[in-house]
Amino acid sequence: MSATIHRLDQRPAPSLDPMVALIAADMNLVNAVILDRMQSDIPLIPTLAGHLIAGGGKRMRPMLTLASAKLLGYTGTRHHRLAAAVEFIHTATLLHDDVVDGSDLRRGKRTANLIWGNPASVLVGDFLFSRSFELMVEDGSLKVLKILSSASAIIAEGEVNQLTAARRIDTPEERYLDIIVAKTAALFAAACKIAAVVAERSEAEEAALDAYGRNLGVAFQLVDDAIDYVSDADTMGKDAGDDFRDGKATLPVILAYARGNAEDRTFWKAAIEGHRASDADFAHALDLVRATRAIDDTLARARHYGQRAIDALAIFPNGKAKDAMVEAVDFAIARAF
Repeated sequence: MSATIHRLDQRPAPSLDPMVALIAADMNLVNAVILDRMQSDIPLIPTLAGHLIAGGGKRMRPMLTLASAKLLGYTGTRHHRLAAAVEFIHTATLLHDDVVDGSDLRRGKRTANLIWGNPASVLVGDFLFSRSFELMVEDGSLKVLKILSSASAIIAEGEVNQLTAARRIDTPEERYLDIIVAKTAALFAAACKIAAVVAERSEAEEAALDAYGRNLGVAFQLVDDAIDYVSDADTMGKDAGDDFRDGKATLPVILAYARGNAEDRTFWKAAIEGHRASDADFAHALDLVRATRAIDDTLARARHYGQRAIDALAIFPNGKAKDAMVEAVDFAIARAF
């Protein structure tokens, strides 16, 4: 079989549409599980959970579980509940993150914590975590349970690592990468890998899907961190400059700080510590990240990880599923342009 060489810069206007079309029937079944399992006799739970679950998200992580199953030719049904579990884990972390960050917008809508308060958001997040573990246990595979429970713990570790790194301009690039691998890439990797487990495929195929998801997750988060400095609320679904005002030393800041002169570095230190957070300060930060090519290089790193994700699919046969998964990588990176 001749290898197909995919390059990120050869396909115009990448889209998730091929992946959406590929898994549409399966996603309908996953959505039915999500709707059923978010119900409770306590009305606030489905109301608050539904606000976020039905809030316009792309369902990227469960889509990856379903697409990976398609790639492997799996014809069973176990992946439907597990994809729902993945989405519940993700939604629970979003509810908790918005409380920690004090966010006002999520996907262009007011956050649950802003509407119902922090205690309700935290507790409904706990409910969704519990639902995800019920679904894992019902699947009956200890291996699947280990993969998803480990990912859940790693996500929490990543969030705590990020919390302790907040307001620290001296955060090294290596620690930043550790944070995004944990808080974002771990669930992408697990979402893909569990498809190989339920399809009873080889460890090599498990590892390939893990690598695909992990590298895609890193690329996805790098782009997210870049567009905080180059996009707007309508595009991002959150306020521009949120990371800046929250004192997060993301890669654009780390690079701009390292490349700046003494005056620039004094500004960044004050800004990340929370002393320079006005609109004018954010505008100055934008000038600095552009002048130091920090955004360009952040996106270059995203493309690097994106290519690694694509390369990880090399062991699988060419076809619609593989093409859709390649284009999903392109789409994740093209969001910045």
